[in-house]
Amino acid sequence: MLIGKKVMITLVLTAMVLFLGACGGSKLKLEPIAKSENPTELVNRLDKDIANARKDQVNVLSPTWFAKAEMSLREAKQGIEQGDKISKILNSISQGQAQLNTANDKSKVARSNLAEVIKGRSLARTAGATELVRDYAKVEENFLELTKAIEKGNLRYAKKNRAGVQEEFRRLELLAIKIRTLGEVRKLLDQARRNGDHKIAPKSYAVAQKRLEESDAFITKNPYKKEEMHEKASLALFMAQRVHEVARQSTKIEDMAPEQITLMFEENLHKIAQKLSAQDMRNQPFETQVENIVGTIAALQHDRTFMIDIQKSQREEIDTLKERLAKLAGQSQAERDAKERLLAERRFNELFNTVQGYFEPYEAETYKMGNQLVIRLKGIHFPVGKSVILPQNYKLLSKVQRSIRTLGDVDVVIEGHSDSTGSAELNEHLSEQRADAVRQYLVANETLTYDKIIAVGYGSIRPIASNKTAEGRALNRRIDLIITPHFKFQK
Repeated sequence: MLIGKKVMITLVLTAMVLFLGACGGSKLKLEPIAKSENPTELVNRLDKDIANARKDQVNVLSPTWFAKAEMSLREAKQGIEQGDKISKILNSISQGQAQLNTANDKSKVARSNLAEVIKGRSLARTAGATELVRDYAKVEENFLELTKAIEKGNLRYAKKNRAGVQEEFRRLELLAIKIRTLGEVRKLLDQARRNGDHKIAPKSYAVAQKRLEESDAFITKNPYKKEEMHEKASLALFMAQRVHEVARQSTKIEDMAPEQITLMFEENLHKIAQKLSAQDMRNQPFETQVENIVGTIAALQHDRTFMIDIQKSQREEIDTLKERLAKLAGQSQAERDAKERLLAERRFNELFNTVQGYFEPYEAETYKMGNQLVIRLKGIHFPVGKSVILPQNYKLLSKVQRSIRTLGDVDVVIEGHSDSTGSAELNEHLSEQRADAVRQYLVANETLTYDKIIAVGYGSIRPIASNKTAEGRALNRRIDLIITPHFKFQK
């Protein structure tokens, strides 16, 4: 009796497979599912797979097989809700997965043969063509005829008609851009006139109007330059939206006192500076504050690029050193130490030459002092009597950061020096503040941690030129960085 039931089930499944295969034009490949599997988990998995397939447009690239997979999923869910036999539920799941696999395979063929049509469809939809209800529905129907033909293996039909459908999508795209995007631009500008925004923000309104006219003319004359078309239309929309915001902000500050306006702008700049760990420069002009922010961003971007390069270089260096160490095997400890010191000295000389090449003569002087590298910053400038680091120094300090990272594991002493003008105490304090300002900058930009940098002020007690001349005093007002790499040197 049991054998008879098994035979009956097999015959039923075989008949279903043959039927579904005949309907879809392909033979369905069912994967057996063990009865020990949890049907709820399997249904959830199939549900997720079908959702991902829809996201990948399989529902339109293989509409027939995708619809079958969805139907099988519904049957499996209903089976669980109604308490059907496990074998029936598992059969629905198996069919659904097989149908989805077939849909995925068919969609790959469609992508290969309808690549330009699919791209045109996507562009049209992005432009808002679906809002052109009747026109879009007609073109979409023609598109589905192509994908259904591919499902049935009729590539000749798809190839013959794909150019026409692609052209229809292109026509819809142009129409949608003119109606939706440029139509929205016109609507916003009309609203701006009604609200009087064109009088409050006349320059912004004029720019938006000009962008609209340029976009309209370009789309008419260049229907095949799609990327430029979208860029111009998007820019026109952006400028039209901007008119309202400019007018709104202008109205907002109209009744504000000058100090309130200034504090509002200052607060916004300060928030940005804080996020960037840039220096607090609210005691400086707005122009300087903006330069502070822009300079910090540029330095961070430059530093990030350099870090990527240096990490690659370090990995290559490690590989080279490993090869060298392998060649040292079998030598005495004394021989190995001697060779390591020689390699360290050679490496230090190579890095010194590299760092020296980072700076222009007017920016810094670099020289070796025993096993240390000295960078004398000739190009760093502070306001008279102050220790604030101005944005004009960021480029130079960015090169300092690069130098430190090039040398790898190091300790740094930052020395502040001054000329002899003023009292010795004032000079010492000011030179210390300036050295500490450089230290704070390097730490804030994550060049080194606090414990790896020492800042000290020497005032005027270590001059390198005469304080009797303006040129000499300028040379004495300096910042020196003494960098000690952790190499093993010859004693």
